[in-house]
Amino acid sequence: MATPTKEQLLHWAEQFVALWNAGEKDAWVANWRAVAPGDFRMLDPVGTPEKHGFETCALEGWDLFQSAVRLRHHPGTVYVCANEVAWVMENHFSVHGTERMSMSVETYRFEPDGSVVIRNYYRLPDSSDGEMAEIFETYQPTHQPGS
Repeated sequence: MATPTKEQLLHWAEQFVALWNAGEKDAWVANWRAVAPGDFRMLDPVGTPEKHGFETCALEGWDLFQSAVRLRHHPGTVYVCANEVAWVMENHFSVHGTERMSMSVETYRFEPDGSVVIRNYYRLPDSSDGEMAEIFETYQPTHQPGS
């Protein structure tokens, strides 16, 4: 597989958010596989143990977070440089019935063999974040709260 083009990566980025927010898992998976049919590696967030494989890097996050989190690219922050994409993501979620938002910086490097390396930067929730802290205990059980 050739490295995805800038146009393909911009389309993937747009659809990443749209399909997530619409709850269209099969289409979201197809969108991912159109640009990354190979292996997945992910630091989520950087500083935690590396995750491997599509199931662990994409599907587990969907299953844990999609029903509770709505995504939005922060305006003007989607960058495609050669085979890499970076953006600032707004992660909107509800804690104790109150709408909250946290920001993450996310980077994706797409390789010619179809693989992708994902590096995400954000603060992990601490125990006072209730539901989100509980979800992260499942998602990232070795995390240091608030780090």
